[in-house]
Amino acid sequence: MTPLAPARASQGARRRTAAPKLILATTFMGIFLLNLDAMAMNVALPGIGRALGGGTAGLQWIVDAYTLMFAALLLSAGTLSDRVGASRAFGVGVAVFTVASAACGLAPGLGELIAARLLQGSAAAIMLPSSLALVRQAFPDAAERVRAIALWTVGGAVAVAAGPVIGGVLSGTLGWRAIFAVNLPVGVATLAVLTRVERSPRGSAPLDPYGQLTAVIALAALTFGVIDGGENGFGEPVVLGCLGLAAVAAAAFVVIEARTAAPMVPLGLFRSRTVTVSVVIGFVVNAVFYGLVFVLSLFFQDVLNLSAMSAGLMFLPMTAVIAGANLASARAAARFGPRTPIALGQAVVVLAIFGLLWMDEGTGGAVVAVMLVPIGLGMGLVVPSLTAVLLNDIAADRAGTAAGILNSFRQTGGALAVAVLGTSVADRGGFVVDLRVALCVAAVMLVATTAAALMLPVSR
Repeated sequence: MTPLAPARASQGARRRTAAPKLILATTFMGIFLLNLDAMAMNVALPGIGRALGGGTAGLQWIVDAYTLMFAALLLSAGTLSDRVGASRAFGVGVAVFTVASAACGLAPGLGELIAARLLQGSAAAIMLPSSLALVRQAFPDAAERVRAIALWTVGGAVAVAAGPVIGGVLSGTLGWRAIFAVNLPVGVATLAVLTRVERSPRGSAPLDPYGQLTAVIALAALTFGVIDGGENGFGEPVVLGCLGLAAVAAAAFVVIEARTAAPMVPLGLFRSRTVTVSVVIGFVVNAVFYGLVFVLSLFFQDVLNLSAMSAGLMFLPMTAVIAGANLASARAAARFGPRTPIALGQAVVVLAIFGLLWMDEGTGGAVVAVMLVPIGLGMGLVVPSLTAVLLNDIAADRAGTAAGILNSFRQTGGALAVAVLGTSVADRGGFVVDLRVALCVAAVMLVATTAAALMLPVSR
């Protein structure tokens, strides 16, 4: 019997070390799924418009339906993850996302597609914080967690890089419905891997329906008001009404969160300087990145006269370096502390933006593509360490809530940036002039958050 004991111990050790790897693998696949769908969708929008009609407004709602639900529901999705267990929440999110993808691919009209996109966004909101909570629980050691989060972000980075190309190829050969069909095998494979992961413990965090309702109303009214105001003027009664409703709903949200016994956004978390600075940086970084992608997509197609597929390829050098930068961020954080890659990454993006100010109608596409590479490098350095420094500042049982807050701020930043910048490049003073104004605004915001990053802990 004695000779068998070491073998049994070894087998038990292998089982214990296999669990974190399985968790990391399944969260990697889930994040890959979310980002692949988002990036492929942008390339397919012209084909959807030709097939289903609806004009530009219809195409905007295809994007916004997903983004609004994603951003708003992330707040309570984190609490839901803590309550039912991260593994269960993640599994439900993946299953619903897969079914919604099938509904998107089979949608007979614009209304059905928008409804399915609402469902997709809701499922994505559940998947994101629960996947981060799974990583937080699987890697209790801070140094190992930083590396795991970096690998987790690689899933998104790879999808961001591949999404425009895959979307262009599929929509150009098999039609726009094919981009949703790709989600089905990935979703099924993710669920299959998840069955081998040990169930996460349940928590006791109660839900906050009134807080969630006011958050949805505030974000939806604000986004609608900004978009409609840019199109019809901010003096219109409907626009003023929406912006007023957004302000009232936001104030009600703060009051509810302050008075309820179990808020979905515990305002006490923001007493931590690390939490406050992290969410502000997350908001600005996403606003700058997605805002730049939006306006540069217009620049490539409307000014440089590139096709949608070629415009997508223009981003490939930038997005391709993000995965490597994610891994470099983990190594830099382990050696110098997370504050260094967060501040350095933003500073690199600022310098890259100053370079882009020289673009005009005569700038070659290859030159612009190369000039975008530092943006991918800088953004890749920021996000993993930003996520890690936030999660390291809070208890493990609040990981889902904190992840939901951070990513809700990030998604809201991206959504509002697209709405605001879409208005700013309306060709009032010439597209290139407006583009330069947008770049200057982005640079100023990043300079401010780079300074704010110096308030984060040197190490944890």
